[in-house]
Amino acid sequence: MSVSCIRVSAQTSGFTLIEVVIVMAIIAILALMSMPMFFAKIPRAQVEESLPLADIAKKAVGGIYLKSGTLPANNSVAELPEPEKIVGIHVRSVAVVDGAVTMTFRSEANGKIAGKKLTWRPVVPVDRRVRSVEWLCAAKKVPDGMDAGGVDVTDIPRDTMPVSCR
Repeated sequence: MSVSCIRVSAQTSGFTLIEVVIVMAIIAILALMSMPMFFAKIPRAQVEESLPLADIAKKAVGGIYLKSGTLPANNSVAELPEPEKIVGIHVRSVAVVDGAVTMTFRSEANGKIAGKKLTWRPVVPVDRRVRSVEWLCAAKKVPDGMDAGGVDVTDIPRDTMPVSCR
């Protein structure tokens, strides 16, 4: 009878320290690559959150135009509170000037939009027989057969504008 010996290997399974460090370095690089995308979303989200305030003013301007056939010169004529009284978390004021609605962002908003403006201009048919109001955001081109009211004073970066404005 012979006894055979089973040889036990001293090698253990698992990862070496260098393999763990390499994996952690790859994860860190991927995380750093995704950071600009994350930070670009913040100002755009703040603008999107503020859109309902501009919608209030746009409805008021549209209502005045449908009643009178003229675009309101300011907030008072549009039957809205003073610009500084229409505020939000990121919005300092919403002003109506010759029918155009301009939203000014607070200095506490993201640095890309802080203190900057976004304008919507009312667009009405040239012949004015039909009273309808459409809206152009920022510097969009006025369609043929239409007139735009007010002046565009938008100065927020294009990448922070709502999709409908780009």
